[in-house]
Amino acid sequence: MIEISNLCKTYGSLTALHNLNLSIRPGELFCFLGPNGAGKTTTIKILTGLVRASSGTAMINGTDIQSDPVGIKRQIGYIPDTPYMYERLTVTEFFLFYGELFDVPTDRIATEMDINFTRFGLQEHRHALVKELSHGLRQRLIYATTFLHNPRIMLIDEPFVGLDPYTIRLIKDLLRAHTRHGGTILLTTHILAIAEDIADRIGIINRGEMVAVGTLAELQQQHSGKSLEDIFLNLTRPDGGTTCHP
Repeated sequence: MIEISNLCKTYGSLTALHNLNLSIRPGELFCFLGPNGAGKTTTIKILTGLVRASSGTAMINGTDIQSDPVGIKRQIGYIPDTPYMYERLTVTEFFLFYGELFDVPTDRIATEMDINFTRFGLQEHRHALVKELSHGLRQRLIYATTFLHNPRIMLIDEPFVGLDPYTIRLIKDLLRAHTRHGGTILLTTHILAIAEDIADRIGIINRGEMVAVGTLAELQQQHSGKSLEDIFLNLTRPDGGTTCHP
């Protein structure tokens, strides 16, 4: 469902990605781990079409993101680490706007609004302005709207920042259900316990290069049974970078 081949991205003299290769299957929840500045967010932004790669290819469901960016975006649900929201809309207006943006039928928007506002505890806030919401409530609203158009692929950057334990559990359950129904998820997180808990496979990136990929059991087998924390720390030591050659 996601195919990345020899992906490279430079910003001037800075190499953000260096010949990155990754394949994510339908129905898979893939956790992308790496220190700050490793290239996780750059990868996700290339997959969404927000950033153009310097070289290499990024394919969504068999189509190069650059060949049909609008069509690809209709298949994607994207949650950035700091979502931009229209703060002068009410919660209801924001949900309606999102549904219309993806051409969701009006009757389905109304049905999904009731379901998701109840699920995410937003019913009592439906007439509040977005700017009046706490960080946690904003995150709940983003998730409620992102599931609305039933995206085949979800790209999520740091999905649990600022959320309470109840909402974290709710979102983990929803993400698992999404993959059980054939959806594909690529998410980044700094919380290693989350990756251990929900990931089908884990990828570790450092200085723009993939340094390990596999199930948790496979990674531990390759690294003498060490914990994911020890594996991560051993593979991401700040010991030099790479040069990109597009």
